[in-house]
Amino acid sequence: MAFLNAHQLAFIFGLLGNIVSFSVFLAPIPTFYTIYKKKSSDGYQSIPYVVALLSTSLLLYYGVLKTNATMIISINAIGIVIESAYLLLFLIYASTKEKMYTAKSLLVFNVGGFGVMMALTIFLLKGWQRINAVGWICAAFNLAVFASPLSIMRRVIKTKSVEFMPFFLSFFLTLCATTWFFYGLFVKDMFIALRTI
Repeated sequence: MAFLNAHQLAFIFGLLGNIVSFSVFLAPIPTFYTIYKKKSSDGYQSIPYVVALLSTSLLLYYGVLKTNATMIISINAIGIVIESAYLLLFLIYASTKEKMYTAKSLLVFNVGGFGVMMALTIFLLKGWQRINAVGWICAAFNLAVFASPLSIMRRVIKTKSVEFMPFFLSFFLTLCATTWFFYGLFVKDMFIALRTI
């Protein structure tokens, strides 16, 4: 019986990464069902979803710049649609103050930050320099995605209640990090592997 080669293992972990990432994107459904049912986003924060939208946008851009990055492109395109839907639902049921905060966050990070980064990398860098720069940005920013659910920890400690702690999101983020680490390892893409450490 022969062992699988690096290309086959990369495909397996890429496929698992897509499946688990899709689960990560779906993990907040109970949260948004509660928001919909209560007709209020009171107690929930939009920042993890703003950060996740920016992360998926960055990774989609990185995937487009790379060659043979179908696994990265497909899941991040899906992620952009799902995260946008969550943010739209959040905005519908948020207080005016939260709507303003979320809209400002989207404008600053997702329009301004992403737009400036994209413009700078397009006009100032070429070829592998551009891919490496975007790769480093993705790796650094993905640390924020994996840490963003921790932003609610203060409330959990203060109220001694895990009601607002997204357990499924935290669980699937850990599983997701593991699968993408191995995918990055097998395709020899340190930016994909590094982003999840």
